[in-house]
Amino acid sequence: MSRRIIRLSKLSSRNNNVFIQKCVRFFSTGPYLTLGCNTGDVLLFDPAKEQIVTLHGKTIPKELKDEEMIGASHGWVFFSDRRDRMVRVSDIYNPFASKSNPTVIPLPCLTDLPCEQIEQVCNVAMSSSSPLEKDCLVAIKFSGDQLSLCRPGRDLEWINILTPFHCCENSNLIRPRAELHELVYRGPPEMDQSEWEVLSSCSRREYLVESSSSDERYLVKWYAHGFYSSVLKGIDYETKRFMVFSEEETTEGKIMCYTEDIGDMCIFIASNEAFCIPTSSCPGLKPSTIYFMGRGFGSYDLTTGDTHHYKAPGGVITTPYWLPPFSM
Repeated sequence: MSRRIIRLSKLSSRNNNVFIQKCVRFFSTGPYLTLGCNTGDVLLFDPAKEQIVTLHGKTIPKELKDEEMIGASHGWVFFSDRRDRMVRVSDIYNPFASKSNPTVIPLPCLTDLPCEQIEQVCNVAMSSSSPLEKDCLVAIKFSGDQLSLCRPGRDLEWINILTPFHCCENSNLIRPRAELHELVYRGPPEMDQSEWEVLSSCSRREYLVESSSSDERYLVKWYAHGFYSSVLKGIDYETKRFMVFSEEETTEGKIMCYTEDIGDMCIFIASNEAFCIPTSSCPGLKPSTIYFMGRGFGSYDLTTGDTHHYKAPGGVITTPYWLPPFSM
């Protein structure tokens, strides 16, 4: 069985100036979940401590006040204005970025797309760790086969292409490298027929996860059962299982093999591109664990199959994006 994905090209960089308690050595933060902005404050959730982190005294740029978040990549957050279809990228959620003058980079308007497609962004990816880098390439994946590309500060309009194959709309398989990559996987877990029947009734989403510190690569499948919630007055989800396939070198080439142990690594999955980090770099995080937000909010232990649920801070979270650790 195989899966094809599009990948764009990676580089690196970060920013300065802080007001936050560190949870990691070497002046870095842990991973955070974006909770939104209040007047003068930026709110984040720390999964290691299960508490809210507030970045006080942040000036919210006026051009972002009426815009909605549509994605995040490398700690930079993407915003869109439905009225003029303008896209902007900002470091406002970076604890080390300027409080009084956060960076806001305008990108071309999405003029060639039907207006309703702006609400159907599946994923945003950036090839470099900063849109300020010379060769940075931004990709926005819409529902269906639509992919839009642009180079910040260089392109005056988006390049809209149709992917050369059908991408599952529930898939997050878009990664920043300039190549077409095929994933071949095997070895699903042994389960009773009744367990497979439960999973077959679930909706499934897939994520490709790559380590920035090593060559490790994982394919994650997230199974969640949908049901009507009288509290939400709509559809809610219960996570039934995560499956992880780790890339291994074999005589047949690189193959994604099923595993329940990813060692010291932990994986973060939400509405933006997934990422993984070693737990040794951030005390409080659990190894071989998936931290998820979207169809539920919590963590999933791959070795035991146990799910730990977080209480959503302040009710429903409308901007569910995990941000990787920030370094000074």
